[in-house]
Amino acid sequence: MAEIPPGRVVLSDRRTRTRWPVDVAPFLLSAAPVTQEFYAQVTGERPGGFQGARLPVEGVSWTDAVRFCAALSEREGLRPAYRLRPDGSGAEWDPGADGYRLPTEAEWEHACRAGTTGPRYGELGAIAWYRENSGGRIRPVGGRRPNAWGLYDMLGNAWEWCWDLYDPQVYGPYRVLRGGGWADAHWSCRASVRRRSHPAFRIDDVGFRIARSAPGEAPRRPGAASL
Repeated sequence: MAEIPPGRVVLSDRRTRTRWPVDVAPFLLSAAPVTQEFYAQVTGERPGGFQGARLPVEGVSWTDAVRFCAALSEREGLRPAYRLRPDGSGAEWDPGADGYRLPTEAEWEHACRAGTTGPRYGELGAIAWYRENSGGRIRPVGGRRPNAWGLYDMLGNAWEWCWDLYDPQVYGPYRVLRGGGWADAHWSCRASVRRRSHPAFRIDDVGFRIARSAPGEAPRRPGAASL
């Protein structure tokens, strides 16, 4: 996993035309999205419409991603960061746990930008699989140029689930998606673009990558630990 340094990121939302700064503590983030092979090793399942060991796992819901984080943590003898509610309505996050988790959207954008300030960390065709170059399908991870912090596919290929609720007062349990996907136009593949979906939603251009809090660092989280 890549070591992501601390920093400050300014998030923005086009719908509400708001901007807000977030301080990000150091954390660890997987260099690429979780692959089908890795997902199958942990869960025994191979979801999604495309098949290939090095393809990003897709067709996974936010709840699936949270369960994967818990299962991987237990397999490696780490303290799980999440406890899912029995009714599937959400999860409780233990900020002191050393197990795997989803990045917050502030962590995601900070990591995506890797110190840059523009809409992307490089020329789109060189760093991302998107509508114009994907050939109409998801692609193996690591096939485009990484950002300055060694992270691949932060833009394009598969949208990535984040921990955060999008706007609970308006959209209830909907969670944040970031990064753009293989079927998206160029304007969706930007560091600042936010989308949302129900935590049970599954589709062939949505996956996830995993994070861990740095030892001794509590993540600066949005809202309460139970969401």
